[in-house]
Amino acid sequence: QVQLVESGGGLVQAGGSLRLSCAASGNIFSINVMAWYRQAPGKQRELVAGIPSIGTTNYADSVKGRFTISRENAKNMVYLQMNNLKPEDTAVYYCNLDIKDWSGRISPAWGQGTQVTVSS
Repeated sequence: QVQLVESGGGLVQAGGSLRLSCAASGNIFSINVMAWYRQAPGKQRELVAGIPSIGTTNYADSVKGRFTISRENAKNMVYLQMNNLKPEDTAVYYCNLDIKDWSGRISPAWGQGTQVTVSS
């Protein structure tokens, strides 16, 4: 059993910043990829950024240069620093972790979502 808790969403004016956090707990041996997705009203969920345990990060073109994903392995946490926010960044943001448990099983886990609203 794994629990993911997100925090850091809110209302911000265009040009502002927010930092999202996602903490995982429970039956966790290791975490490979950590990622952030978002879903705006009436749109499909899309990948915002991903960070593997080894390798380079990747970003959606729409957020490159403005968002930074990072992870803290010792705490099973992933962060998303969002700068120069735009109204089109408004969405519910979800963290997604590929978790390997102590039995060796690998499965994805999703956070509950946190609302980010950017006003113009």
